Amino acid sequence: MEPTDQEDKTCMAFAGTTRVARGAPVQVAVEARAWQDAHPDQSILFFDCDTGQQLEFDLRGSPDEIRARLIPTEVSPAPEKKPGPGRPKLGVVCQEVCLLPRHWEWLASQPQGASGTLRRLVDDARKANAGKDRARRSQEAAHKFMWAMAGNLPDFEEASRAFYAKDYPAMKAMVQGWPADVRDSLWELVERARLHDEQA
Repeated sequence: MEPTDQEDKTCMAFAGTTRVARGAPVQVAVEARAWQDAHPDQSILFFDCDTGQQLEFDLRGSPDEIRARLIPTEVSPAPEKKPGPGRPKLGVVCQEVCLLPRHWEWLASQPQGASGTLRRLVDDARKANAGKDRARRSQEAAHKFMWAMAGNLPDFEEASRAFYAKDYPAMKAMVQGWPADVRDSLWELVERARLHDEQA
């Protein structure tokens, strides 16, 4: 796992269906290592609570060595290069964009030029759709976790359909018999997805 934005992340660690840690990456990694030392025959899965993606942690070495790998270290900034002529220092990245001729004609007529106008349109769309994007990401996080941890459990498909239909009472009834840590962790993600959907 890359040592960036560690303070803002929340992760979970599971050994089988038992949640062995939840919190910031450093805390989760150290606690998972302690669990692994006590249960060497069990493998551990790590999840990003924000995305539902599985993560990888290097648990080798002492707790201090694990912390050192996960906590970012200060890096001296590279010498500042003098910008060349003709392009402002904006940190822009050049990539190909395919548009129809009428789109290029309209962009060319804009006072900010094609690049400036595209940047403004993207920023406006991001602001306008921020709530919906957050709701979608939360929904995807809950589904990814459910797929990884409960894909073989009874009523998984029915619970998934109820989740996407936003029939939360029905879903809650279906997952009631699932292992407690899996069920409760999933429901934390579902509740966040529901909240973000209501706020979108």
